[in-house]
Formats: sequence, structure tokens, C-alpha cells
Amino acid sequence: MSVNPAYPPNVLKSVVVLRRPNPEHIADFREFPYKVGLFCLLGDAAIVFSALCLAFWLRFDSPLRHFGVDPSGLSLGDYWNYIVCGSLSLLLVLAQKRMYEAAWLLHQQSVLRSLVAACLLWGIGFLGVSLLFEFKPSLSRVYVGIATITEFVGLYLWRLLLNQALRRKGVVEKLRQRILVIGWSQYTKKLVKAVAKDLFHPYEIVACMPAPDGRFQEEPPESVRRAASYSDLPELLETLPLDIVLVADGNFPVKELEKVGALCEKELVQFKVVPSYFSVLLSGLYLETISGIPILGLSRLPLDRLFNRLLKRLIDIIGALFGLLLSIPLIAACGLLVYLESPGPILYRQRRLGRHGKTFEMLKIRSMRLDAEKDGRAGWSVKDDPRRLRIGGFIRRWNIDETPQFWNVLKGDMSLVGPRPERPELIQDFKTKIPHYNARHTVKPGITGWAQVHGYRGDTDLIARVTYDLYYVEHWNVFFDFLTMLLTFFRYGNAG
Repeated sequence: MSVNPAYPPNVLKSVVVLRRPNPEHIADFREFPYKVGLFCLLGDAAIVFSALCLAFWLRFDSPLRHFGVDPSGLSLGDYWNYIVCGSLSLLLVLAQKRMYEAAWLLHQQSVLRSLVAACLLWGIGFLGVSLLFEFKPSLSRVYVGIATITEFVGLYLWRLLLNQALRRKGVVEKLRQRILVIGWSQYTKKLVKAVAKDLFHPYEIVACMPAPDGRFQEEPPESVRRAASYSDLPELLETLPLDIVLVADGNFPVKELEKVGALCEKELVQFKVVPSYFSVLLSGLYLETISGIPILGLSRLPLDRLFNRLLKRLIDIIGALFGLLLSIPLIAACGLLVYLESPGPILYRQRRLGRHGKTFEMLKIRSMRLDAEKDGRAGWSVKDDPRRLRIGGFIRRWNIDETPQFWNVLKGDMSLVGPRPERPELIQDFKTKIPHYNARHTVKPGITGWAQVHGYRGDTDLIARVTYDLYYVEHWNVFFDFLTMLLTFFRYGNAG
């Protein structure tokens, strides 16, 4: 159905009425994703159970039985409880990662990463529980390791086959969530672009309509069908096979929100609102209640959680100790070269801004002349900076000048990974001039960071750098830190 907005106001309405679908047909549409999710769950259960049985054969009946402690005398029945509990626990991990929802099933690119994380988490947890309790017979650690591998391989191959089946024409359309947008804004514009780029995007914008005042905040593209009037909403809810009504107008009247919500409830359609007053760190958007009053706000970012902060701190301490041991000879050698070229202090202390705006003294191997800031004014370093020592260009290119910062990490002023700290005197106006700049200071600064491995260091685009930093703050996890550290050895930006 294609309707030009220049047509008479009743065209979209009349076409829809002529094509009024059977209510049972709409119900089948809405049930299809759940049926696919159930089918996927049953398939996973079969694969998981088979993989655990295969792991038993590999550990106890194949040549691997000669590895480690002799496991002779065990039968599959002796491990039956482990296999059943292991299957159920892995399925729970997969469900917790929302891998049975339609949106996830259509995103093939996330299969590998999600399955690796799920299987590793399951393997560590399964082995940990067995060590805490004295089960008979005792659970073989080699068996758990083999099972983790067989589970991953089996699930990955099965999910690839399933994904190919789900991407057939006619199936994708039924899995997608169909959206009717009220109003139009920059957020819906982004959604349209994302849908256009991905043939298997889990959402589809069916149509849009103006706000109650008859206007759009931004003009919708011609490719999106639109209703001429907000008053068409009840009819569209009855006649279109919709899943979601999305209010995208930031000035939408509160009383009308209540009416739309009530209409959606009657027609069994999800009601959602774009909170346009939140424009950053959206993964931390959380609904909580205070004395029974619903409050929507930003909280619960990954590093707001105590466990995550303790885990990151533990990795920082281990990494900083290891880094200091390895870099001390390098610091001594480069420091000697610096001293020979420019006699004076080898290490350079510079005041930088840390977590929550707290300042600290960051250490670096000196790479510039002693009189680099003789006028007392701070300045950004630039490419081919004339103040730089000859050895300075080499140590900055290879990030050797940053190695003393392992001491800052050990002290707790910095982290191995995080947004790079800046000098307070250089960024005092940034919180008002650059959108969301100060949000990067909600975590500890790092020796390296997501912006740095993408080349944004020193005299580079600050807005792009902040964008990468905020992405890191919002999506932090342990694997993200390890990936950033790994990329640091292969990607070098401008000196910073």
C-alpha cells in the first residue's frame, strides 16, 4: 500500500478499511515470533543435550580418557544429573541473553560473540558450582572444558542454519515488529536509515501520522506512508497489523499520551515513547519507583555496578604490575636518550582531570624540550610539533611515553582502558561548548581508550573523540577492555 501525502486526507484511511484484515490473521502475525522462539529453544535444548553427551564420550570413551586422572568405570548414567542440570543451566544463560527474541534472531552478526560469552559463562559457572559442593562422582574439569567447546560448536552451527531459514522472504516480514509512529523527529529519522541499510532489521515502520496539532517536528521522508490526521489513530489500530505505536514528538500533550496508551491497550498493541529529553548514555535509561511513583532516568551504567568496578580494578592492578615490570627497562633506556638530548628531568608530571572531575598528576616520559611551555600557557600538541625532541617523536608514535602511567593505574588515578584524561586548563569551556563532554568523566581515564585506537588523539576532532568515549562508557564490559588493549598494539593515532 503506497499513499502520497498530497492525496485527499481520507485516502490512507479508506485503503486500510478496504483491506481490513481478519482479527485471527493479526493474532497469527503476533504469535509467529513466539512460535519461532519456542522452536529455537527446542532446537537449542536438543543441541545442548547432545553436545554434553558427546563431551562425555570424548572424555571417557575416546583416547582422551588417558589424559589426567584415570576415569575408568564411569558410565553415562553416572553423569546423568550433570548432563540434565548442565543443559537446563545453559538454556537459562541463553534465555537471559535474550537469544530467543525476534530482534536477536534476525541479527546474525551477534551470534558468534553472544555464543562465546554464553558458553564461557556457563562453563565457568558450572565448574565453580561443582567445586563448591561435593558431588559424587566428582565433575571432571576436562569434561567441562570439552563440553564448553562442543556446546559452542553445536549451537553456532545450528544457529547459522536457523538464521538462513529465518531470512527467507515471507519469514522476515512476520518476525519484524511493525511500528506506527506518531510525530517525527531526529530519532525516527535514524531508525529509518538503520532499517534501510539492513534487509533483516527487526523493526519496520508501517506508517506515521502527525501529532494532535496536525504537525510534524521534522518532515517525514516520502518513502514512509502517512495518515493525514491524528484522528485516524483508532481506525488504524483496528485495521493495521501493528505491534508498536511509537510517540516520537517531544511536545506531545500528556493527556493525549494517556489516551493513546488506553487505545493501544484495547487493541493489544505495545505503547512506547521516545524520551527525547535523554540524548546520551541511553543504555542506562532505567525506570524505577520511589514510594510507588514511577521515575524514568539515567542510571545503572555498567561501571556504576560495584561488581564491575571491582572486577575492572582487579584487572587494572594485575595489568599495571605486569606493565611496570616489563616497561622499567624501556623507561630507563628511553629516559637516558631523553637526558642525553635534553638534560633535565626524565619524567614529566602534568595535571589532568580524572573521574568525577578530580585532578591528579599524570606521569609521562618527557618528549619535549624543557622550555616547551616557557610562557606558562598550556597548549595542545600537534603533528610534527617543533617543541618535540628527536627521540620524542619515536616514543610518542609507539606510545612509549605513556608507560609510566602504569604507576597512575596502580595508584587508582587511572585505568588501563578509558577516555584519555585532558588538562583542566584546556577543557574548562568544553562542558558548555561540546555536547555531553563531561559525561566521559563518569569513569576513570585510561592509558588507552576506544577513541584512541580509532585515531582520535591530540589535535583531532573532539566531537568524534567524545562520541567514541561515550560509546565505551555506555557499553563497557571486560571483553571490550581486552579488545581495546589488543588494538592499541596495532593502531597508532596522532600523539596525545
